[in-house]
Amino acid sequence: MGNNSNLFDLLTEKALAEGAYKSAIIDAWKVETDAAFRTLCESNACGAYGKCWKCPPDVGEIEELMAELRTFDHVLVYQTVGELEDSYDIEGMMEAAKAHTALTLCLTDAITDLPLVKRLHLSKGGCQVCPTCSKVQGEPCRFPDRAIPSLEAYGVNVSRLAAASGMKYTNGQNTVTYFGAIFFNL
Repeated sequence: MGNNSNLFDLLTEKALAEGAYKSAIIDAWKVETDAAFRTLCESNACGAYGKCWKCPPDVGEIEELMAELRTFDHVLVYQTVGELEDSYDIEGMMEAAKAHTALTLCLTDAITDLPLVKRLHLSKGGCQVCPTCSKVQGEPCRFPDRAIPSLEAYGVNVSRLAAASGMKYTNGQNTVTYFGAIFFNL
């Protein structure tokens, strides 16, 4: 990574400045994928399956998406941690998710002018760029250049991503942790 350390520092500092709890740059080959993670999407746990252009089944075939990740050299991994009143604090989880989405969108805008030859931004859950995805109305994506697929849709093992980045997957009792990752080439 040597010659690129200034850019890497800029990226990690930008993530922290915008509200990330932690951020790190790792080599993309360290990101573990597994097609089995797509079953999380297919179970519709988040409610976005088939209702979002950047979620399965519309985001693409899992094997092709995992292969796409292998075309990148580096990854900016970032996490947010939200404090909860207790493990049943659904409102707290939703507020933490909203804060993570705001950070994700800020980072999408922040990297636009950087000298990244190629980039792919993935984050938690389905794309949150629009309040309601245009897929629901049977229309094409309104912002295809800004739309953000989920890590799970690409088969990313998020707990291993956390470990490879030197971060904790779980940050203690009464917290919720969300991850995002910007895959890029220089």
